[in-house]
Order: sequence, then structure tokens, then C-alpha cells
Amino acid sequence: MTIALKSTLAALALAAASVAAQAQDATIRIHHFMSAKAPLHAKFLVPFAERLAEASDGRLKVELFDSMSLGGRPGDLYDQAVDGAVDVVLTLPGYTSGRFNNAEVFELPFIMKDSVATSRAFWDLVATELQDGEFQDVKILAAWVHGPGVMHTAEPVAKLEDVAGKDLRGPTRLVTDLLGELGANPVGMPLPAIPENLSKGVINGTVLPWEVTPSIKLAELVTNHTEVGGENALYTAVFILGMNWDAYEALPEDLRAILDEQSGKSLSEFAGQAMADADAFGRSVAEEAGNTLIMLDEAEVARWIEAAQPVYDRFIERAKSERFDGAALIEKARALIAENR
Repeated sequence: MTIALKSTLAALALAAASVAAQAQDATIRIHHFMSAKAPLHAKFLVPFAERLAEASDGRLKVELFDSMSLGGRPGDLYDQAVDGAVDVVLTLPGYTSGRFNNAEVFELPFIMKDSVATSRAFWDLVATELQDGEFQDVKILAAWVHGPGVMHTAEPVAKLEDVAGKDLRGPTRLVTDLLGELGANPVGMPLPAIPENLSKGVINGTVLPWEVTPSIKLAELVTNHTEVGGENALYTAVFILGMNWDAYEALPEDLRAILDEQSGKSLSEFAGQAMADADAFGRSVAEEAGNTLIMLDEAEVARWIEAAQPVYDRFIERAKSERFDGAALIEKARALIAENR
């Protein structure tokens, strides 16, 4: 066999191996803490999986594991992605308090205007700063926020004084901080723990966006729901869809390109919109149940905003110890939201 023939055969073998590698299928496992009925599962993750399958002609598959079915607690999810216990997680960074200090700027009270614009803004901050910063241990596929937070209580809350002394669940550090400034006794706990703790009287109420309330049958557990009027939002919480780096880099090059195309800012916007769309249904469930919906007027909202100012002060003070400018980050977050509206 001549040298030229050997070289040709070697080149053909290499090309064949490359084609075979490109033709490989791949499966991504996504783990999260919500039920399969929750909008982020049914209206976000399921369509996302379908998009990947369609774009890859069925070669890129997604397996969804809801309700912490792969084990652990909601606060473990981020590290499950870091360690490679699962490929992808959907989680709230706020479940690991004090770890993602820049990201929580969007969770400051009354900073969010609408979930779609704020989701775009959050993605911009992730893409320009946080992916190579506090989220460097995972590949961020999407970053978004939920719709306006609502206060759901056993007894009606129509003014600031009505919050005093109530045991209210909050999802993240800044939200529990806010509840304390409003006069409540804040109780931190993840979403799945809410129904049992309401039923047992451990808490008197919770703050949640409307979209998730049907999945935990909240309108059957409490009968009063307090909303903030106008463009203000009591609070929001940030979410991420994070992927283990080894799992990402192990994907065949063409499938990795498809994943990149289907994720990012457009996926973040899609998640924010899915949550906004689901808010209307969640609200309608409470209305149909005959529950009391209370809308705070502008003057009352101003009182709540004033009461919340120490939350901002503490955020800025904590930022100093984390070596970033909290005041500047707040202004940047507001500017990004304005740019994306």
C-alpha cells in the first residue's frame, strides 16, 4: 500500500469518525422543584424540550424531572448542576442565600415593572457580567423573573398596619427582609412547603406571583389576596436555567450549536412571558372561588415603598463587603429594565 493511499484512507476514516460524532444523539436531564402542573414546567420547559427536539430532528432529547424527583432539596439544585449530578437545573439563586449577591438586585422591592422587560434586563446582566462572575460554575441557558408578587393571607391586608405580626413566608433573603420591614414575622421556606405550613397554621400567609398559585391550590388555603396597583410590583424573584459545563461541552458540536440558538435572551424572554401569561389564570382561580382581592391605592403603595427603603440600604451595605458598588448596580438594573421595555 502506497503512502498516498494510506493517507487517503486515514483521511476518509477521520472524516467518517467526524460524521459519526456529528450524528450522535444526546439527552439532557432537567431537574427542578416545582410540580408538573406548574407553568414553568408545562408552559416553559415542555415547549423548550419540544423546540430542541424539532430543531435537531429528534436527536437532542430532554428528560424532565419535577418535584425534586432526583433527590435533594430545592437549595441543592445549583450544586447538583455544578457537580454534574444532573445536566440542567431550574432554580432560584435566592434559595442559596448570600451566594449570588449581584443577581438579587432584581429582587429588591418595587424595582420590577413587568416580568418580560425585567427578564430581558436580567439576561443582559448575566450575559455581560454574571456568567463570568458569580454564575461561572454553570452555563446559564436562561435567566428571568416571575410576575408581580402578591400577598396571600388568611386575614385581609388592606393597609400597612394589617401586615404587622403576621407570620408570612418569603422565598428569598430580600423578600423576607422586605416582609420584616413591613411589620411581618418573615419565614423563609421553599415553594413545596407552603401548603402544609398553611394548613397547620405555621404561617398566616405567603407572597407569591399569581402564576404558581393554582399548582399548590392556594386559593383553597387562604381567601385574601393583596395586590400593588399601577406599574409597581411588590417584589419579584430571579430564576436561572443552569447547565453543567462538562455536559454542555460533551454535546456534539452541531447539537451544542442548536442548544445555543434555542437558549439565551430569547429563551429568557419566553420564560418571563410564560409566567406573565399564567398570572391571569391564577388570578381568575381566586376570583372564581369568591376570594377577596384587594388592590392597594397609590397613597398606600407610597407608604409601603417608604417602609421598604431599609432593604435597599442593607443591600448597598452588604455590597461593600462583597466588593461591588450596590448603588451603581441598582441604577444599572433600573436602566436595563427601562432599555428593555
